[in-house]
Amino acid sequence: MNVLPRLTDTDFVLFGLPEQQALDRARLDERRRALQAEVHPDRFAAEGAAAQRLAMQWAVRVNEAHARLKDPLKRAAYLCELRGVPIDAERNTAMPAAFLQRQMLWREALDEAAEAAEPARAIEALDSDVADDERAALARLQHLLDVARDTAAAAAEVRSLMFVARFREDIARRLEALDAH
Repeated sequence: MNVLPRLTDTDFVLFGLPEQQALDRARLDERRRALQAEVHPDRFAAEGAAAQRLAMQWAVRVNEAHARLKDPLKRAAYLCELRGVPIDAERNTAMPAAFLQRQMLWREALDEAAEAAEPARAIEALDSDVADDERAALARLQHLLDVARDTAAAAAEVRSLMFVARFREDIARRLEALDAH
């Protein structure tokens, strides 16, 4: 395991990737497989309990880093943190007025969709609209982080996208409830 970076290195260093939002997912997954093969605790069975514990720490570290980097929203939040701008979503709930208004319209549309003649179709249409908005926001986020290097604006975009992700989970729950009936 002496070829590996330190356990405390950033996820990007661990995976040998540039510290940016744009990411080559195939390269990330390939590097994960290589790292997991290198640190698998079974490889260290003959070296004793201490080596196996260290290997287990590495395996957990690799899995956590992979989970964070593969998710665009988690990766963006991580980049903001690395660049000194914490997301702090629990305390910083300020959102632009236009986003708050769109949020209210989505909520109303979700409630109205439940009463529609074909609620599943109406909810799926809403989800499609929200997914389009989410894709556009992710593109803005990548630009803010990788091109403009405006981490403060990126952090605000991350907070907005966190709401969008939760709202899409609400939509999925509504659709599941309809399927159950």
